[in-house]
Amino acid sequence: MIDINLIRENRELVRENIKKKFQDEKLPLVDEIYELDVRFREAKSNADNLRSEKNKLSDKIGSLMREGKKDEAAQVRIDISKIDDDIEEYEKIEVGLEELIKTKMLDIPQIIDDSVPIGKDDTENVEIEKFGDPVVPNYEIPHHADIFESVSGLDKESAGRVSGNGFYYLMGDIARLHSALISYARDFMIDKGFIYCVPPFMIRSDVVSGVMSFEEMDNMMYKIEDEDLYLIGTSEHSMIGKFKGQIVKEEELPITLTSYSPCFRKEVGAHGIEERGIYRAHQFEKEEMVVLCKPEDAMDWYNKMWKFTVDFFRSLDVPVRILECCSGDLANLKVKSCDIEAWSPRQQKYFEVGSCSTLGEAQARRLGIRMKTKDGNKYVATLNNTVLATPRGLIAVIENNYQSDGSIIVPEVLVPYMGGMKVINPKK
Repeated sequence: MIDINLIRENRELVRENIKKKFQDEKLPLVDEIYELDVRFREAKSNADNLRSEKNKLSDKIGSLMREGKKDEAAQVRIDISKIDDDIEEYEKIEVGLEELIKTKMLDIPQIIDDSVPIGKDDTENVEIEKFGDPVVPNYEIPHHADIFESVSGLDKESAGRVSGNGFYYLMGDIARLHSALISYARDFMIDKGFIYCVPPFMIRSDVVSGVMSFEEMDNMMYKIEDEDLYLIGTSEHSMIGKFKGQIVKEEELPITLTSYSPCFRKEVGAHGIEERGIYRAHQFEKEEMVVLCKPEDAMDWYNKMWKFTVDFFRSLDVPVRILECCSGDLANLKVKSCDIEAWSPRQQKYFEVGSCSTLGEAQARRLGIRMKTKDGNKYVATLNNTVLATPRGLIAVIENNYQSDGSIIVPEVLVPYMGGMKVINPKK
């Protein structure tokens, strides 16, 4: 949610930003909100003036009573009663307009950073940099589902009977490698100075609406029937929600957290659920990083955070690239975002394994997260980034370490987490 002062003082900037996001249907909202805000401030001013008048009359009653003018004092009390009625009416107008303004403001996209490339959708995202040399071996890399099955590591058939399409059982050494990746990702971020956290896996609706847009919520979140709870689609949601309504001290910033969670997503949309493999599923696990900082420090942290993910995958010998999201591909709360993509030697192209975003003050405004400074309370900036989302990250590691004999080399950094195992061999 943007600052209402931008609507009051710089509507043209807000309009231009909407155009950059290719959301021209939202342009009328700018003037609608402006007019509603004028009426809101007028009602508030009228109510404040009446309160001032009421205070003066209240003081007058005391003087009249001391002078023995009881009849005049009684008339003033009647006048005050009428003022109270008027104040109540203006307060109702204020509350109604404030709620309407807030609802409409939620549809206005965040002001994007000047460095964001302008484009309509993800086909116009821009490659920034590659890390590591993508290798295409001189032997065939099977589909990841076939690799998993060759080492008795995947059972989708049973998961289908138990839970339906979009779920899976990981088994044996593949399940162990999956857990090793999660544990290594945790320790990797702890070594970077982040505080480890396991958050709640369900959150209330007021937190959901604070961390994401309504469109994202409808397409992603699973609602718990008859309860005001949603399963999280990423631990960022509950990690940012941890600070809802809080005032942190300026000297406590930045707050750097890394969190583990299972994640649940409907995966509604064009991509849908993958029938054969587990690249896109309803359930996965994730190590996330979340930062709360001063707004002026947000871009520095943004650049640090995506580089952490690059370093993480490079330590696993997985080539990656950074793809900057264009304006039309940015979610409405984001100021700037990039995808981290891993090399797939089977497909001979890159695929997404993570995403880094700075959201400016958007989430903090929605959730009321502020920092206490010598100049008063100000909103903080929030950022999030994927360290590892798996099975997707697991697929990247296995494809890039698959050997011609069907074995899988365990990356050196994962060997201690695998009990010393260095190779996963196919089952005969």
